[in-house]
Amino acid sequence: MNAKKADKIATGILYAISGVIVLILAALLLYILIRGIPHISWDFLTKPSKAYQAGGGIGIQLFNSLYLLLITMLISFPISLGAGIYLSEYAKKNWVTDVIRTSIEILSSLPSVVVGLFGFLIFVVQIGYGFSIISGALALTFFNLPLLTRNVEESLKAVHYTQREAGLSLGLSRWETVIKVVVPEALPGILTGVILSSGRIFGEAAALIYTAGQSAPALDFSNWNPLSVSSPISIFRQAETLAVHIWKINTEGTMPDGAAVSAGASAVLILVVLLFNFGARFIGNRLYKRMTSA
Repeated sequence: MNAKKADKIATGILYAISGVIVLILAALLLYILIRGIPHISWDFLTKPSKAYQAGGGIGIQLFNSLYLLLITMLISFPISLGAGIYLSEYAKKNWVTDVIRTSIEILSSLPSVVVGLFGFLIFVVQIGYGFSIISGALALTFFNLPLLTRNVEESLKAVHYTQREAGLSLGLSRWETVIKVVVPEALPGILTGVILSSGRIFGEAAALIYTAGQSAPALDFSNWNPLSVSSPISIFRQAETLAVHIWKINTEGTMPDGAAVSAGASAVLILVVLLFNFGARFIGNRLYKRMTSA
């Protein structure tokens, strides 16, 4: 067998493997969407859930998922961005950076249940936040930091060194070069990391069962008192998310139309993640063109 035939065979095998993976993912997505989309309606998306009677919706759970995602990203993204910039642009090869990188690897290997139990012991019990959005967001921050930090670091490292030299040659300081030249160039890669980590957060259930709680109190959207339990912007209230709601429906079995609600909620979860992915990529490309004048 000559080299060209071997190359064609290897390429064909790789294409076949890729095709099988894509087909499996497409089949899973289609199965979830085909079963769930018929149950989705405006009432389903806006009405509160019902425990012992049919006809409930997912309005509060959907809002809780989006709000918890927002709070978690507000906490974790600045920390990850700072850590990524430090590791990529300033950190020297010594035992301190080795400890940091080892800690990141350890955090990334922790199961989400362990992160949830850690959050329960520290934020719910010791600090006294109780089952709340802030407890869930802080626990998910530990869950989210390794992936986001590593992605920011690798995105910054992927920027060619001539970009840094060009900034320094124009009289910019090292910090100005990082902020005004390197970070804008690395923005698409950083945004990809934000998308991936956001998808993990939005679909996370195990860690939130022990931190954000398993109930969804009724919300008064005219109440903007951040300390009120019924306020939608309060971070100290319990917040059952969409993923936790799906788990709860399938484990408790107290809802007469539980199968339909579970299928519809699963489809909504998939659609929101897909919408967020495509929307974030579009916004990222627009920001990249604006910030780099491309």
